[in-house]
Amino acid sequence: MNGDVTVDLRTDSEYSGRVQYHCDNNICTLRITDLRESDSAEYKFRFITNQPGGSYTGLPGVTLLVTGLQVLVSITHPTMYPTWRELKCQSSCRLPDHPSYVWYKNGQKIPTVTSSSYSGYFYSADSYSCAVKGHEDSPSPSVCVFGQSCNRVTYTDRSICAFKGSSVDISSNYNSHKTIRSKFWFSSERIHQWQSPSQSEDLSEDSQYAGRVQVLETERGRSTLRITDLRESDSAQYRFKFTAGSFEWNSILPGTTLTVTALQVQVTRIKVYQSYTEAELKCHSSCSPDGRLSYVWFRNRTEIPLTEMSIKYQFYSGDIITCALKGHENYSSPSVYAPRPPSVSVSPSGEIVDNSTVTLNCSSDANPAANYTWNKKNGDPDLHPLSKEPQLVFRSIQSSDSGEYNCTAENELGRRTSQYISINVKWNSTVMINIIRLTLVVVMPIPLLLFCLWMRKKKTLSSSTEPNEPTETMELQSVSDHINVSALNSVTAAQTEDTEEQEHLV
Repeated sequence: MNGDVTVDLRTDSEYSGRVQYHCDNNICTLRITDLRESDSAEYKFRFITNQPGGSYTGLPGVTLLVTGLQVLVSITHPTMYPTWRELKCQSSCRLPDHPSYVWYKNGQKIPTVTSSSYSGYFYSADSYSCAVKGHEDSPSPSVCVFGQSCNRVTYTDRSICAFKGSSVDISSNYNSHKTIRSKFWFSSERIHQWQSPSQSEDLSEDSQYAGRVQVLETERGRSTLRITDLRESDSAQYRFKFTAGSFEWNSILPGTTLTVTALQVQVTRIKVYQSYTEAELKCHSSCSPDGRLSYVWFRNRTEIPLTEMSIKYQFYSGDIITCALKGHENYSSPSVYAPRPPSVSVSPSGEIVDNSTVTLNCSSDANPAANYTWNKKNGDPDLHPLSKEPQLVFRSIQSSDSGEYNCTAENELGRRTSQYISINVKWNSTVMINIIRLTLVVVMPIPLLLFCLWMRKKKTLSSSTEPNEPTETMELQSVSDHINVSALNSVTAAQTEDTEEQEHLV
């Protein structure tokens, strides 16, 4: 609350970059990351309608208690044992039953201690912290057993999320029991660049960060690493290191995890009209932005006068939309646009014969990615789409599949349809060859046989007498039977050969 006015958490600087909303089907969720004890509070949900006085807040709210592990130091026998102390790892939150603990001395694990208590003789230079086993990424702050001059490093933020192209400050508070000889920031993710894996190297000397890193010390005991012109490859965990005398703080305790993300345009279609599509566009990132940020929107590389994170826009065919943060226009989001006119191709190319495998391919440039629908001319794509994949595959194409086909590419911003492509399936060439062969075998010998028969008949008539007429009749009948049997055998042989060849092809 700001007086009597409710304040959206996204606009509260205390929650900058740590708050996300997710609302779906009348269920809204608030996510707070990198929790701090100062986040302990009662949280309420509120919605506002378009009617006068139509504002509603849910009561009661949700009470959040944020607490971390703490190391408590107890003095048992101050006179008899002045350096004897008992350390206890505790939390006001309920812990798992019979948990096992991890203890750290000067940022390094103590392998022999697994209970919630740790007692013994301690030195004023050493600091201690603890964690629940399995949750080592959330240890307690390091504490000095005696006074405040022990060796320790604490980080202002456990995690930071930032936009590509922006700048970030990563800070730590440090203290040393002796005079510090050297100090620097490093990232263990860059270990493959180090000359020795056991010797961490100064980040300011890393070529990947050349000209983009500064170390600032605005007050004693506080160091700030500033990285400018952020890249997604800068996403890593960053730690601070110092040496004092023979001591070196090179802790395995978590540092600050930086996540660098790029902007994306999310598209939600509202309504499709004849000449344009109305859509809601949101300039989005996995980082939860500060509500006071201003955005820049571009249509076909020309800035449009809208500065909100979410806008409603009339999207025409051919429009290209991008967004960026104000002041970081060189790091705009990838473009979003409706599908380009799809192109259709056939594989394999060339003559198409029945029973072969044929694939029609549809492709279109679009962002968001297009969905595809195939249609045959004179068909109804809405009732009977042939396929909703980029490919239309005929495993054994038939002559009935001949026709004209096209595809439609569609995303939230529009729809485009390809030109028709013609498919002509030809009958199996082997069958045609066998038919021609059969025709030649059966039909062609007939004129030759008839000629031979005529010559034989003429010769017989000229050299024989009437008593021999029955013999001629028998011979003619025998020749006729021979012709019929030969033709029948030829037909049968051709049919058998054709059947065998068809079986082979199948």
